[in-house]
Amino acid sequence: MSFLRRRKATKNNSEDPQIDTASKNDDAVDNKKQKLHQKHEGEESSRRRRSSSRRWTCVDSCCWFIGCICSIWWFLLFMYNAMPASFPQYVTEAITGPLPDPPGVKLRKEGLTALHPVVFVPGIVTGGLELWEGHQCAEGLFRRRLWGGTFGELYRRPLCWVEHMSLDNETGLDSPGIRVRPVSGLVAADYFAPGYFVWAVLIANLAHIGYEEKTMYMAAYDWRLSFQNTEVRDQTLSRIKSNVELMVATNGGKKVVVIPHSMGTIYFLHFMKWVEAPAPVGGGGGSNWCAKHIKAVMNIGAPFLGVPKAVSGLFSIEAKDVAVARAFAPGVLDKDVFGLQTLQHMMRMTRTWDSTMSMIPKGGDTIWGGLDWSPEGYFNCSAKKLKNNDTNTVDQNGKGGLGSTKRVNYGRIISFGKDVAEIHSSKIEMVDFRDAFKGSNLINATKCDVWTEYHEMGIEGVKAIADYKVYTAGSILDLLHYVAPKMMARGDAHFSYGIADNLDDPKYQHYKYWSNPLETKLPNAPDMEIYSMYGVGVPTERAYVYKLTPPSECYIPFQIDTSAEGGSEDSCLKGGVFSVDGDETVPVLSSGFMCAKGWRGKTRFNPSGIHTYIREYNHAPPANLLEGRGTQSGAHVDIMGNFALIEDIIRVAAGATGEDLGGDRVYSDIFKWSENINLQL
Repeated sequence: MSFLRRRKATKNNSEDPQIDTASKNDDAVDNKKQKLHQKHEGEESSRRRRSSSRRWTCVDSCCWFIGCICSIWWFLLFMYNAMPASFPQYVTEAITGPLPDPPGVKLRKEGLTALHPVVFVPGIVTGGLELWEGHQCAEGLFRRRLWGGTFGELYRRPLCWVEHMSLDNETGLDSPGIRVRPVSGLVAADYFAPGYFVWAVLIANLAHIGYEEKTMYMAAYDWRLSFQNTEVRDQTLSRIKSNVELMVATNGGKKVVVIPHSMGTIYFLHFMKWVEAPAPVGGGGGSNWCAKHIKAVMNIGAPFLGVPKAVSGLFSIEAKDVAVARAFAPGVLDKDVFGLQTLQHMMRMTRTWDSTMSMIPKGGDTIWGGLDWSPEGYFNCSAKKLKNNDTNTVDQNGKGGLGSTKRVNYGRIISFGKDVAEIHSSKIEMVDFRDAFKGSNLINATKCDVWTEYHEMGIEGVKAIADYKVYTAGSILDLLHYVAPKMMARGDAHFSYGIADNLDDPKYQHYKYWSNPLETKLPNAPDMEIYSMYGVGVPTERAYVYKLTPPSECYIPFQIDTSAEGGSEDSCLKGGVFSVDGDETVPVLSSGFMCAKGWRGKTRFNPSGIHTYIREYNHAPPANLLEGRGTQSGAHVDIMGNFALIEDIIRVAAGATGEDLGGDRVYSDIFKWSENINLQL
């Protein structure tokens, strides 16, 4: 409109001055409106920008935070790679003072050099396993580690991992279409996971005095299998025999020093019987094979007589740490947010591993104690370990000199209720469960992800177990046969847990007895030495207080009662677990008894009089974080980095004998406890 008015005004400029004035006023109004509109649009745009800025503040902050973390990480990584190799040691020594030389460096300065070839025998779970054949869910995992390493596949596809780590529930061998095999070489068990050493520290120290791969051999095996089945499937025992013979032949006839750890100690005990037994069941090496090829067997953390922890693992897939986790976050392990019944899957998997049954306590009540006695008798869980076993005293009542005034019924490996664990056996009403009826009326078992043998027991069977109230080592076998008959049927074919009356009975030639030191003889090798080397001073699981689990879907009906406490600071009962002296996994009694008494001198278990030595290592935790897992640890796996233990091994490998080491070194009451065991020798 203003444009038309301007044209008209231009045309009639001289004719109508009033129209020209009006036209100018209209232009001013329009300009003012336009400026107001532009101002309004500017304010709106500014408001939108401020709103947008507020909306993305959180995202921007996260991006900045992640960027800063990544930048710092890469800077530190650059600095770590750029700094001199000696810088971490310089910092550590600046804080803690000069560090002692590692044992290998120290002994090299003394002039020790490699002499006897060394054989390592790893224990349960520490050896790597890799996939050679699998189902479709394991696509891309050929020759990738399923056990050991980073455990990456466990997180990405847990059910597939469980499927491939399980064995056949009937045969105890591979499931159809699956082949998982042990990793070979020293890398099989040098590290369990990145940064978590097993044999690596010992290997490095042996290398300091001249050892290398041709004089060291890792006797890796599939630790899930029964001992005899490692030969049936993989010919592992034959491979160990051949490698030992080769190492002796290529090292000037020098005998080997064998170093088994944990379950590897009873696996090698089985091997020593197998190698001398006639073929085809045995290796056909003859009765003098061990005498010709083995200088010493240096057992580390040996569960010679089994471990109570194996019972809780088979019974309720628990140990102390799992029980604490269940108490802290009830229901998380039983059925987590993804609906995965974790403990049930773990129970189903581990009950297919026959090796776990090799560590059920052996010797029954004679070794482990009955309802009202145990070899350990009185034990003060807070007492500081004495420096010499000879200083221990025994009073007129047979009470140990560690200062405790309250007897712990360690013989009651499983008790249903704290009161049952403590009162005299005459006050316990026990209802026999062995012939109890098993029903099938478990609560709402239709939604189960995995079926366990507990689903075949029914509520009646569960109640019968709890009504028996207390179980010793003698009745534990009946308990496991009742709750897991399929598992124990396989176990009975490969393992035995008794005490031989007559070791010359032909039945003891069967391989099921070979890993039980109470049902077999040591080889005829009088010049061989056997060491039992283990940590002491760490509370170790010995007995448990159980309770019934509240019924729910697919539940495991029994669990450790973490509310059961001893009532005093120095009590041996904490969180439903009775503790005793040991290395956190194996009680002293299991590791030390055979070398303290069963094999000491010429006995029916050691007819040739092989020399035996006990070497205990008093546990001292690391003083600070810079020490890592410590150089004086007595814990079951961490002891593999114990400088004193490594020094003992290197000295023997370099030619020393047990007498050269100083004979026995004992801090615990193992000799006194052994005398409390009435065993025919």
